[in-house]
Amino acid sequence: MDNIEQDIPKKELPFNNLFLNSAVVHGFNYWWMYFFGIAAVLLGYVICQLLITFPLMTIAFNNGVSMAELQSNPLMLFDPAQIGINNNILLAMLFSMFGFALLGLFIVVKRIHHKTFLSILTAYSKLRYKRLFFAFLVWGILIIVATLISYFTVPGELTVQFKPGSFLGLLLVCIVLLPIQTSAEEIIIRGYLMQGLALIFKNGIIPLILTSLLFGFLHMENPEAREFGWMVMLPYYATFGLFLGLITLLDEGLELALGIHLANNFISCLLVTTPNGTLRTDAIFLTQTQDPKSEFILFIVLAIITFAVFWFKYRWTNFKLILK
Repeated sequence: MDNIEQDIPKKELPFNNLFLNSAVVHGFNYWWMYFFGIAAVLLGYVICQLLITFPLMTIAFNNGVSMAELQSNPLMLFDPAQIGINNNILLAMLFSMFGFALLGLFIVVKRIHHKTFLSILTAYSKLRYKRLFFAFLVWGILIIVATLISYFTVPGELTVQFKPGSFLGLLLVCIVLLPIQTSAEEIIIRGYLMQGLALIFKNGIIPLILTSLLFGFLHMENPEAREFGWMVMLPYYATFGLFLGLITLLDEGLELALGIHLANNFISCLLVTTPNGTLRTDAIFLTQTQDPKSEFILFIVLAIITFAVFWFKYRWTNFKLILK
């Protein structure tokens, strides 16, 4: 078994979970440091958003969008069809905001907490890449299979819109920048905040619930939430967060969650897009209809299958890791 990078102090550690203990044995954990951490994340995100807003407004004005239209609907600035920008260029600009947020957190973790950045990703001496790639493979295969079943069994549900040139551009953006977006969400929410909240509540279950709800609320600005309502979409996103948090605690590291989240967004970006979705891309398939309730049921099924695979492969038996 891998060892924790830093020697464990002689005093008894507060948690059974090595991942939560990793916050204790590395660096400093004063409350104001976490305040700076969250502030740095928000500042990085906002700075990048401001940087991309001016060129987006210029493109919009050049394509006939008026200031009055932007003022009445500011979100249209991030709709490629309305402002006349290439889907892949806009996608790259949006993903870059997560890079700035992650950079802000990195600086605070290194310079203020005096922690290794690895300590908020995993309890082990190195990132377990085999676990990350295995999780990516399992979740990716399940999504592809589910999509193909829908395509062949429900005529008209999905239509092919494959354009080689645009798709190659999308693939490049996804390979280079999408890992930054998914990793930022996992590291900030289920790494940094999960550990910080565990130090406050002295257990794992409350941070698991709180970070899952936070993950859900942070996605309530997505177009799906505005279209279908919070009552439908919040449980979906929060349950997804709960699933990722659960396997993070049981596996004592973010590797599996990183793999699943990346596979989910990577395959979704490349495979299926919707006119009103969060990530409107030049994917292979286009669907005009969305049924969030059916998608939620499908997610539950895929999550159960994935959890069972992990449970048997990694022989999880200590469920106390979730509690403390």
